[in-house]
Amino acid sequence: MTRNPFDPTFDRLPQTLPIFPLAGVLLLPRARLPLNIFEPRYLAMVEDALGGDRMIGMIQPTDPACRERDPAVYGTGCAGRITSFSEAEGGRFLITLTGVSRFAVRREIDGHNGYRRVTPRWDRFAADLEPEACGEVDRARMLAGLKTYFRVQGLSVDWQAITSTLDERLVNSLAMICPFSPSEKQALLEAPDLAERGKLLIGLIEMAILDGHDGDGPAPCH
Repeated sequence: MTRNPFDPTFDRLPQTLPIFPLAGVLLLPRARLPLNIFEPRYLAMVEDALGGDRMIGMIQPTDPACRERDPAVYGTGCAGRITSFSEAEGGRFLITLTGVSRFAVRREIDGHNGYRRVTPRWDRFAADLEPEACGEVDRARMLAGLKTYFRVQGLSVDWQAITSTLDERLVNSLAMICPFSPSEKQALLEAPDLAERGKLLIGLIEMAILDGHDGDGPAPCH
């Protein structure tokens, strides 16, 4: 997987970042996240981003059950660049964010047009700007677990596509789309590198298999 030439270099990462708090939603570098935007303040956020660097920070509330307008958020999120945009009926935007780099929240600053903004720290995650090499993930164990997981969940998948997908894309895509809990998704986000994220993902898949055999497994990936 090669680096996207449209992504900013480290020295051009923004000094302020709008954030979109959303429980159970994960973005990782070079992965793609489709979003349906309809709340007025986030419509304004998208419009402002399109007029600037097109960057938005995805971050999770610390309490997924919180219904406050501005919930407390984790200290780590992932910034994505708007790479697809269209208008939809009902005054909605359909966008795709492509992950650029994780960030640590240095501090929250005054919001703008109703949405929240932070000052990000990028230095801990400078390596996110370059694709990770294959070979650091226990692929055989992961694929074996996935076969069982899909069978337990009664899912039909394109197995050839899965087996031909490179490590980084496979791990990050599974981390994003599988229905792990918000805290588990946060752990996947904060894993220091692809190898550690792969180990954690394998563990979560194997636990889901055990739960599934007990008749109380999670909802299938979608």
